Amino acid sequence: MKNSKLILYALLSALGTTLYVSGVAWFMTNIEKGAFGMIRDLRVPLAMILLFIFSAAITASLVLGKPILLYLDNFKKEAIKLFFYTLGFLLIAILIVFCTLFI
Repeated sequence: MKNSKLILYALLSALGTTLYVSGVAWFMTNIEKGAFGMIRDLRVPLAMILLFIFSAAITASLVLGKPILLYLDNFKKEAIKLFFYTLGFLLIAILIVFCTLFI
């Protein structure tokens, strides 16, 4: 697999992860305005823990899915490069978010 294709795939994985996390963050920010703000029983923590587990699975598949498949297909160097490219793009997203906090 070409290096440019790995970088593009890493960028798309990082963008997908960032968009998914943004959606969950938006949901968590606005949750008190909806029905969950009034409910005070076992369902709220249960829903939050299930959301956490689901989110971990989604983000793990976005970040680790393709690198694991490449690694299992004996493209070990490409798998490791893709994983670190994805982490690099996620670091850039984190830095952008933190920089916007102070503007």
